[in-house]
Amino acid sequence: MSEQILRLPAEKLFQAEIDALIAAEKNPVPTGWKMSPQSVKTYICGGKVGKTVITPKYIGHERLVEIAISTLVTDRALLLIGEPGTAKSWLSEHLTAAINGDSTKVIQGTAGTTEEQIKYSWNYAMLIAQGPSQEAMLKSPVFQAMETGTIARVEEISRCASEVQDALISILSEKRISVPELSAEVAAKKGFSVIATANTRDKGVNEMSAALKRRFNIVVLPAPANLDSEMEIVKTRVTQLSENLDLNAKQPADDVIEKVCTIFRELRSGETLDRKQKVKGTSGVLSTAEAISLLCNSMALAGSFGNGSITNEDLAAALQGAVIKDEDKDSVAWKEYLENVMKKRGSEWLGLYKACKELG
Repeated sequence: MSEQILRLPAEKLFQAEIDALIAAEKNPVPTGWKMSPQSVKTYICGGKVGKTVITPKYIGHERLVEIAISTLVTDRALLLIGEPGTAKSWLSEHLTAAINGDSTKVIQGTAGTTEEQIKYSWNYAMLIAQGPSQEAMLKSPVFQAMETGTIARVEEISRCASEVQDALISILSEKRISVPELSAEVAAKKGFSVIATANTRDKGVNEMSAALKRRFNIVVLPAPANLDSEMEIVKTRVTQLSENLDLNAKQPADDVIEKVCTIFRELRSGETLDRKQKVKGTSGVLSTAEAISLLCNSMALAGSFGNGSITNEDLAAALQGAVIKDEDKDSVAWKEYLENVMKKRGSEWLGLYKACKELG
Protein backbone atom coordinates (compact mmCIF):
# COMPACT_ATOMS: atom_id res chain seq x y z
CA MET A 1 0.00 0.00 0.00
CA SER A 2 2.80 2.43 0.94
CA GLU A 3 4.28 1.98 -2.53
CA GLN A 4 1.18 3.69 -3.97
CA ILE A 5 1.49 6.77 -1.73
CA LEU A 6 3.30 9.68 -3.37
CA ARG A 7 4.72 11.13 -0.17
CA LEU A 8 4.89 9.21 3.08
CA PRO A 9 5.01 11.16 6.36
CA ALA A 10 8.42 11.28 8.01
CA GLU A 11 7.49 8.81 10.74
CA LYS A 12 6.63 6.20 8.10
CA LEU A 13 9.56 6.95 5.82
CA PHE A 14 12.09 6.67 8.66
CA GLN A 15 10.18 4.27 10.89
CA ALA A 16 13.12 1.86 11.25
CA GLU A 17 15.36 4.64 12.55
CA ILE A 18 12.73 5.89 15.01
CA ASP A 19 12.07 2.36 16.28
CA ALA A 20 15.80 1.75 16.75
CA LEU A 21 16.23 4.95 18.76
CA ILE A 22 13.21 4.15 20.96
CA ALA A 23 14.45 0.59 21.59
CA ALA A 24 17.92 1.79 22.57
CA GLU A 25 16.71 4.66 24.77
CA LYS A 26 18.64 5.12 28.03
CA ASN A 27 17.86 8.76 28.89
CA PRO A 28 14.76 10.25 30.58
CA VAL A 29 11.84 10.70 28.19
CA PRO A 30 9.60 13.78 28.72
CA THR A 31 5.86 13.25 29.19
CA GLY A 32 4.11 12.67 25.86
CA TRP A 33 7.38 12.04 23.99
CA LYS A 34 8.48 8.82 22.30
CA MET A 35 12.18 9.38 22.97
CA SER A 36 14.56 11.63 24.92
CA PRO A 37 15.79 15.02 23.66
CA GLN A 38 19.22 13.46 23.05
CA SER A 39 17.71 10.80 20.81
CA VAL A 40 15.63 13.40 18.96
CA LYS A 41 18.85 15.27 18.20
CA THR A 42 20.48 12.07 16.93
CA TYR A 43 17.46 11.46 14.68
CA ILE A 44 17.64 15.01 13.28
CA CYS A 45 21.41 15.44 12.98
CA GLY A 46 22.40 11.84 12.24
CA GLY A 47 24.52 9.24 13.99
CA LYS A 48 24.41 5.57 14.82
CA VAL A 49 22.45 3.49 17.32
CA GLY A 50 23.46 -0.15 17.55
CA LYS A 51 23.76 -1.38 13.97
CA THR A 52 21.30 1.19 12.62
CA VAL A 53 22.72 4.21 10.81
CA ILE A 54 20.65 7.35 11.46
CA THR A 55 20.68 9.55 8.37
CA PRO A 56 20.92 13.31 8.99
CA LYS A 57 17.61 15.07 8.32
CA TYR A 58 18.91 18.60 8.87
CA ILE A 59 22.41 19.61 7.85
CA GLY A 60 23.37 22.82 9.58
CA HIS A 61 24.06 24.30 13.00
CA GLU A 62 23.50 21.57 15.58
CA ARG A 63 23.16 24.18 18.33
CA LEU A 64 20.03 25.52 16.61
CA VAL A 65 18.57 22.01 16.64
CA GLU A 66 19.36 21.72 20.37
CA ILE A 67 17.63 25.05 21.06
CA ALA A 68 14.57 23.94 19.08
CA ILE A 69 14.33 20.61 20.91
CA SER A 70 14.89 22.12 24.37
CA THR A 71 12.17 24.71 23.66
CA LEU A 72 9.65 21.91 23.11
CA VAL A 73 10.57 20.38 26.48
CA THR A 74 9.25 23.57 28.13
CA ASP A 75 5.74 25.01 27.80
CA ARG A 76 6.89 27.48 25.11
CA ALA A 77 5.91 27.15 21.47
CA LEU A 78 8.58 27.16 18.74
CA LEU A 79 8.75 29.50 15.75
CA LEU A 80 11.17 28.63 12.92
CA ILE A 81 12.00 31.64 10.74
CA GLY A 82 14.16 31.80 7.62
CA GLU A 83 14.48 32.44 3.92
CA PRO A 84 12.50 30.15 1.59
CA GLY A 85 14.17 26.77 1.23
CA THR A 86 16.03 26.77 4.57
CA ALA A 87 14.29 23.53 5.67
CA LYS A 88 11.84 25.09 8.16
CA SER A 89 8.96 22.78 7.24
CA TRP A 90 11.32 19.83 6.86
CA LEU A 91 12.75 20.36 10.36
CA SER A 92 9.27 20.94 11.81
CA GLU A 93 7.99 17.68 10.32
CA HIS A 94 10.93 15.62 11.56
CA LEU A 95 10.83 17.11 15.06
CA THR A 96 7.20 16.06 15.46
CA ALA A 97 7.87 12.67 13.85
CA ALA A 98 10.64 11.92 16.37
CA ILE A 99 8.90 13.40 19.42
CA ASN A 100 5.35 12.10 18.89
CA GLY A 101 5.61 9.58 16.06
CA ASP A 102 3.00 11.70 14.27
CA SER A 103 3.77 14.69 12.03
CA THR A 104 0.32 14.92 10.45
CA LYS A 105 -1.38 17.44 12.79
CA VAL A 106 -0.76 20.32 10.37
CA ILE A 107 -2.46 23.61 9.53
CA GLN A 108 -1.25 25.14 6.25
CA GLY A 109 -1.36 28.89 6.62
CA THR A 110 -2.82 30.82 3.68
CA ALA A 111 -4.86 33.96 3.10
CA GLY A 112 -7.94 31.69 3.28
CA THR A 113 -7.14 30.08 6.63
CA THR A 114 -9.94 30.75 9.14
CA GLU A 115 -10.14 30.85 12.93
CA GLU A 116 -12.22 27.66 12.81
CA GLN A 117 -9.23 25.82 11.32
CA ILE A 118 -7.19 26.86 14.35
CA LYS A 119 -9.85 25.92 16.94
CA TYR A 120 -12.84 23.84 15.84
CA SER A 121 -15.84 23.81 13.52
CA TRP A 122 -19.04 21.78 13.19
CA ASN A 123 -20.67 19.12 11.06
CA TYR A 124 -23.63 21.35 10.24
CA ALA A 125 -25.93 18.49 9.22
CA MET A 126 -25.48 16.90 12.67
CA LEU A 127 -25.60 20.31 14.35
CA ILE A 128 -29.02 21.09 12.83
CA ALA A 129 -30.37 17.60 13.49
CA GLN A 130 -29.08 17.04 17.03
CA GLY A 131 -27.77 20.36 18.28
CA PRO A 132 -24.23 20.94 19.62
CA SER A 133 -22.49 17.74 20.69
CA GLN A 134 -19.05 16.17 20.86
CA GLU A 135 -19.97 14.02 17.86
CA ALA A 136 -20.87 17.06 15.75
CA MET A 137 -17.63 18.86 16.55
CA LEU A 138 -14.81 18.91 13.97
CA LYS A 139 -11.60 19.35 15.92
CA SER A 140 -8.65 21.23 14.45
CA PRO A 141 -5.12 19.77 14.53
CA VAL A 142 -4.34 22.17 17.40
CA PHE A 143 -7.41 20.96 19.33
CA GLN A 144 -6.39 17.32 18.75
CA ALA A 145 -2.84 18.05 19.89
CA MET A 146 -4.15 19.64 23.10
CA GLU A 147 -6.34 16.63 23.86
CA THR A 148 -3.53 14.13 23.25
CA GLY A 149 -0.60 16.09 24.69
CA THR A 150 1.26 16.20 21.38
CA ILE A 151 2.60 18.82 18.96
CA ALA A 152 0.68 20.64 16.22
CA ARG A 153 2.34 22.34 13.26
CA VAL A 154 1.29 25.68 11.73
CA GLU A 155 3.00 26.26 8.38
CA GLU A 156 3.55 29.78 6.99
CA ILE A 157 1.87 31.48 9.92
CA SER A 158 2.64 34.96 8.55
CA ARG A 159 0.36 34.29 5.57
CA CYS A 160 -2.66 33.95 7.87
CA ALA A 161 -4.83 36.98 8.57
CA SER A 162 -4.10 38.81 11.84
CA GLU A 163 -7.34 37.69 13.52
CA VAL A 164 -6.49 34.07 12.72
CA GLN A 165 -2.99 34.45 14.16
CA ASP A 166 -4.45 36.03 17.29
CA ALA A 167 -6.62 32.95 17.87
CA LEU A 168 -3.38 31.24 18.89
CA ILE A 169 -2.56 33.82 21.59
CA SER A 170 -5.04 32.53 24.19
CA ILE A 171 -4.27 28.91 23.29
CA LEU A 172 -0.53 29.39 23.80
CA SER A 173 -1.03 31.48 26.95
CA GLU A 174 -3.82 29.65 28.76
CA LYS A 175 -3.23 26.20 27.20
CA ARG A 176 -6.98 25.69 26.86
CA ILE A 177 -9.81 26.15 24.35
CA SER A 178 -13.26 27.33 25.39
CA VAL A 179 -16.27 25.72 23.65
CA PRO A 180 -19.24 27.97 24.54
CA GLU A 181 -21.69 25.86 22.52
CA LEU A 182 -21.08 22.94 24.89
CA SER A 183 -20.46 25.07 27.99
CA ALA A 184 -17.10 23.33 28.19
CA GLU A 185 -13.41 24.08 28.27
CA VAL A 186 -10.67 21.78 27.02
CA ALA A 187 -7.33 21.99 28.82
CA ALA A 188 -4.12 20.89 27.12
CA LYS A 189 -2.42 17.75 28.35
CA LYS A 190 1.24 17.85 29.29
CA GLY A 191 3.39 17.54 26.18
CA PHE A 192 1.24 19.87 24.07
CA SER A 193 3.06 22.47 21.99
CA VAL A 194 3.00 24.21 18.63
CA ILE A 195 5.71 24.51 16.00
CA ALA A 196 5.10 27.36 13.56
CA THR A 197 7.12 28.39 10.53
CA ALA A 198 7.40 31.83 8.94
CA ASN A 199 9.03 32.98 5.74
CA THR A 200 11.16 36.14 5.85
CA ARG A 201 10.12 36.90 2.26
CA ASP A 202 6.52 37.18 3.52
CA LYS A 203 7.39 39.76 6.17
CA GLY A 204 4.74 42.44 6.01
CA VAL A 205 2.07 40.22 4.40
CA ASN A 206 0.44 39.75 7.81
CA GLU A 207 3.01 40.89 10.34
CA MET A 208 2.83 38.88 13.55
CA SER A 209 1.82 40.91 16.58
CA ALA A 210 4.28 41.44 19.42
CA ALA A 211 1.85 39.61 21.71
CA LEU A 212 1.93 36.51 19.53
CA LYS A 213 5.71 36.60 19.04
CA ARG A 214 6.18 36.66 22.82
CA ARG A 215 4.44 33.28 23.03
CA PHE A 216 7.10 31.70 20.82
CA ASN A 217 10.75 30.93 21.23
CA ILE A 218 12.16 32.03 17.86
CA VAL A 219 14.90 30.11 16.04
CA VAL A 220 16.25 31.62 12.83
CA LEU A 221 17.41 29.01 10.30
CA PRO A 222 20.17 30.43 8.07
CA ALA A 223 20.87 29.57 4.45
CA PRO A 224 23.75 27.06 3.99
CA ALA A 225 26.98 28.75 5.04
CA ASN A 226 29.11 27.62 2.10
CA LEU A 227 29.06 25.76 -1.19
CA ASP A 228 30.12 22.42 0.30
CA SER A 229 27.34 22.36 2.89
CA GLU A 230 24.73 23.33 0.31
CA MET A 231 25.95 20.59 -2.03
CA GLU A 232 25.70 18.04 0.78
CA ILE A 233 22.11 19.07 1.55
CA VAL A 234 21.11 18.97 -2.12
CA LYS A 235 22.75 15.61 -2.74
CA THR A 236 21.11 14.03 0.33
CA ARG A 237 17.62 15.32 -0.43
CA VAL A 238 17.74 14.52 -4.16
CA THR A 239 18.71 10.94 -3.30
CA GLN A 240 15.86 10.65 -0.78
CA LEU A 241 13.25 12.20 -3.07
CA SER A 242 14.20 10.28 -6.20
CA GLU A 243 13.93 6.94 -4.37
CA ASN A 244 10.17 7.51 -4.06
CA LEU A 245 9.69 8.62 -7.69
CA ASP A 246 9.88 6.64 -10.93
CA LEU A 247 12.50 8.88 -12.54
CA ASN A 248 14.46 6.08 -14.25
CA ALA A 249 17.62 8.15 -14.06
CA LYS A 250 21.01 8.03 -12.38
CA GLN A 251 21.77 10.26 -9.44
CA PRO A 252 23.34 13.57 -10.55
CA ALA A 253 27.14 13.62 -10.54
CA ASP A 254 28.96 15.84 -8.05
CA ASP A 255 30.05 18.27 -10.77
CA VAL A 256 26.41 18.73 -11.86
CA ILE A 257 25.34 19.47 -8.27
CA GLU A 258 28.28 21.85 -7.89
CA LYS A 259 27.32 23.81 -11.01
CA VAL A 260 23.69 24.21 -9.93
CA CYS A 261 24.62 25.26 -6.39
CA THR A 262 27.28 27.66 -7.69
CA ILE A 263 24.83 29.35 -10.08
CA PHE A 264 22.15 29.64 -7.40
CA ARG A 265 24.52 31.01 -4.74
CA GLU A 266 25.98 33.60 -7.12
CA LEU A 267 22.63 34.85 -8.40
CA ARG A 268 21.33 34.90 -4.82
CA SER A 269 24.24 36.89 -3.40
CA GLY A 270 24.80 39.21 -6.38
CA GLU A 271 28.46 38.30 -6.79
CA THR A 272 30.64 35.39 -7.87
CA LEU A 273 31.90 32.98 -5.22
CA ASP A 274 35.41 34.46 -5.39
CA ARG A 275 33.85 37.93 -4.83
CA LYS A 276 35.72 39.35 -7.80
CA GLN A 277 32.69 40.13 -9.96
CA LYS A 278 29.25 41.57 -9.33
CA VAL A 279 26.24 39.66 -10.68
CA LYS A 280 22.78 41.02 -11.42
CA GLY A 281 20.24 39.28 -9.20
CA THR A 282 16.93 37.75 -10.27
CA SER A 283 13.40 38.08 -8.87
CA GLY A 284 13.22 34.42 -7.80
CA VAL A 285 14.40 33.04 -4.47
CA LEU A 286 16.75 30.40 -5.92
CA SER A 287 16.81 28.57 -2.61
CA THR A 288 18.37 25.23 -1.73
CA ALA A 289 14.89 23.70 -2.02
CA GLU A 290 14.62 24.98 -5.60
CA ALA A 291 18.02 23.49 -6.43
CA ILE A 292 16.74 20.13 -5.19
CA SER A 293 13.58 20.46 -7.29
CA LEU A 294 15.60 21.52 -10.35
CA LEU A 295 17.82 18.44 -10.16
CA CYS A 296 14.82 16.12 -9.76
CA ASN A 297 13.27 17.75 -12.84
CA SER A 298 16.52 17.23 -14.74
CA MET A 299 16.51 13.56 -13.72
CA ALA A 300 12.93 13.25 -14.97
CA LEU A 301 13.96 14.71 -18.33
CA ALA A 302 16.97 12.42 -18.55
CA GLY A 303 14.98 9.33 -17.58
CA SER A 304 11.97 10.04 -19.78
CA PHE A 305 13.60 11.43 -22.92
CA GLY A 306 17.32 10.62 -22.60
CA ASN A 307 19.64 7.82 -21.61
CA GLY A 308 19.14 8.23 -17.86
CA SER A 309 22.14 10.49 -17.24
CA ILE A 310 21.63 14.24 -16.84
CA THR A 311 23.02 16.10 -19.85
CA ASN A 312 23.83 19.77 -20.26
CA GLU A 313 20.62 20.13 -22.28
CA ASP A 314 18.53 18.65 -19.44
CA LEU A 315 20.20 20.95 -16.93
CA ALA A 316 19.85 24.02 -19.15
CA ALA A 317 16.11 23.46 -19.59
CA ALA A 318 15.57 23.12 -15.83
CA LEU A 319 17.80 26.12 -15.09
CA GLN A 320 15.89 28.38 -17.44
CA GLY A 321 12.60 27.48 -15.79
CA ALA A 322 13.99 28.02 -12.30
CA VAL A 323 15.86 31.28 -12.93
CA ILE A 324 13.48 33.16 -15.23
CA LYS A 325 10.34 33.95 -13.25
CA ASP A 326 9.89 37.51 -14.54
CA GLU A 327 10.45 37.45 -18.29
CA ASP A 328 11.60 41.07 -18.62
CA LYS A 329 13.91 41.39 -15.63
CA ASP A 330 15.20 37.84 -15.15
CA SER A 331 15.96 37.08 -18.81
CA VAL A 332 18.30 40.10 -18.94
CA ALA A 333 20.06 39.07 -15.71
CA TRP A 334 20.38 35.46 -16.93
CA LYS A 335 21.87 36.47 -20.29
CA GLU A 336 24.38 38.74 -18.57
CA TYR A 337 25.35 35.89 -16.21
CA LEU A 338 25.85 33.52 -19.14
CA GLU A 339 28.08 35.94 -21.04
CA ASN A 340 29.98 37.57 -18.20
CA VAL A 341 30.44 34.63 -15.83
CA MET A 342 29.64 31.19 -17.23
CA LYS A 343 31.24 31.71 -20.65
CA LYS A 344 34.55 32.69 -19.06
CA ARG A 345 34.83 29.67 -16.77
CA GLY A 346 36.59 27.39 -19.21
CA SER A 347 35.96 24.02 -20.83
CA GLU A 348 34.15 22.44 -17.84
CA TRP A 349 31.34 24.98 -18.18
CA LEU A 350 31.37 25.38 -21.97
CA GLY A 351 28.84 22.61 -22.68
CA LEU A 352 26.32 24.03 -20.21
CA TYR A 353 26.88 27.54 -21.52
CA LYS A 354 26.14 26.44 -25.11
CA ALA A 355 23.04 24.51 -24.04
CA CYS A 356 21.71 27.53 -22.14
CA LYS A 357 22.44 29.82 -25.11
CA GLU A 358 20.54 27.57 -27.49
CA LEU A 359 17.47 27.74 -25.28
CA GLY A 360 17.77 31.53 -24.95
